Amino acid sequence: MLNRISYFLFLIALLPSLAVACTIDAPARVKRITVMTYNIHHCNPPSAGAKIDMEAIARVINKEKPDLVALQEVDVNTERSGKGLHQARELARLTGMHAYFSKAIDHQGGDYGVAVLSKFPIVDSSRIILPIDPAIGGEVRTLATITVDAGRGQKLIFACTHLDLKEANRLTQAGLILKHLEGSTLPVILGGDFNALADSKVLRQLEQRFTRTCQDCQPTIPVEKPNRAIDFILYSNGGRVKPLSTRVIDEQYASDHLPVVAELTVK
Repeated sequence: MLNRISYFLFLIALLPSLAVACTIDAPARVKRITVMTYNIHHCNPPSAGAKIDMEAIARVINKEKPDLVALQEVDVNTERSGKGLHQARELARLTGMHAYFSKAIDHQGGDYGVAVLSKFPIVDSSRIILPIDPAIGGEVRTLATITVDAGRGQKLIFACTHLDLKEANRLTQAGLILKHLEGSTLPVILGGDFNALADSKVLRQLEQRFTRTCQDCQPTIPVEKPNRAIDFILYSNGGRVKPLSTRVIDEQYASDHLPVVAELTVK
């Protein structure tokens, strides 16, 4: 009996050191995710006149099965797309995802802006208005940001934007995006239509804190014989996000931009 008690006490004394060893040896959890960025042209196929074809955009998304989607040029309750039609919510329904919409401007009696879709639960969201220089004018743009729970308490930030057509505004907007996102302790993934080429001042500015998933990026516009890339997916530096592959999807009907899909690992 005495030997059994001694052995039991020995095991109790050993438990803390075993726990420390397990903590030290346990590898960091790595999750593989698929991300898409897509300028959807308010779900109006350019070859289809004024037709709004939500199902066409949903088919593109469903075929690629992304975990996260950054959408640009999204309509909510506009005359051209249909009063009562919230495109972000409808695309969420058609794809089985969660949605968050970030309004940029009033348009035709409704709203127009960017949105994000997520297969993961959205635990937080924010809308940041991006600046324009009143001296040169421009269209108000926003940054849509969500925090998602990717499972087992693993969280990450996913953001979407659509920068202005004028470079001076884009540079200021990129600066605010950096200021808003660079302090995050979570991994950050940013998708969007940047209206800027890979070697532009805007992308070089963003790449102070982020890295593109592709370096020799395939063109994304126009959809027929594309000749330039302005749609990108970027991730925060620091080693927690690593790109595996990036593809531009050859889908010429649904929109006037080609969607970009990236596979990444996040830990």
